[in-house]
Amino acid sequence: MERETGRVEAFSDGVFAIVITILVLELKVPEEKGSDFWHGVAQQWPHYAAYVVSFLIIGVMWVNHHTIFSHLKRVDRPLLFLNLLVLMVVSVIPYTTTVLAEHLVEEGGSANAAAVLYSSVTVAYALAFLAFWWYVTRVGHLFHERVDRDGARATRVRFGLGAVAYPMTVLLSFFSAPLTLAAHFLIALYYAANQIPIPLVVEEERLESVSDLRK
Repeated sequence: MERETGRVEAFSDGVFAIVITILVLELKVPEEKGSDFWHGVAQQWPHYAAYVVSFLIIGVMWVNHHTIFSHLKRVDRPLLFLNLLVLMVVSVIPYTTTVLAEHLVEEGGSANAAAVLYSSVTVAYALAFLAFWWYVTRVGHLFHERVDRDGARATRVRFGLGAVAYPMTVLLSFFSAPLTLAAHFLIALYYAANQIPIPLVVEEERLESVSDLRK
């Protein structure tokens, strides 16, 4: 069973790695030459800003994903499809990052529309990941014995904060694209600094649980 979870995590890690690689490949080489080169580099600051924010978002996603799988002893068919749903949304981020970077400082509403698109994908990701975590904790049958199932179930609210915070960025997108990007950066920093621990049972409780199962 551990080999089975390892295959799923390895496949997921590959997707995350490819997505991050695509993200950096979207950074363009400045067309300016000579003394204008550094001016051309500076003009692309929207691309750099969007890259940093999206890299941080994807990085936090990967850390949370890895943390969950490190506490699973097996996977089942519904979880495989929920995992694919999460990866499908993550794979769109390089596209929305490029769109936002291209229109970040434009006028006429295109910047706001690009920010709405970017934020909408993060909402989709938050909902997909929340569905993934709710399924894992609903029964707890996929967890290792060392995991406190009731404690893990209690973390649903904190896992679901993204389903509240990210829709707020969609509303902010109608007013300011740069502020929306900054908001995503702050949300990503929050999740990076406040990783949600999965509670573990103490050794005595785990032994009692195993003993009860054998009776």
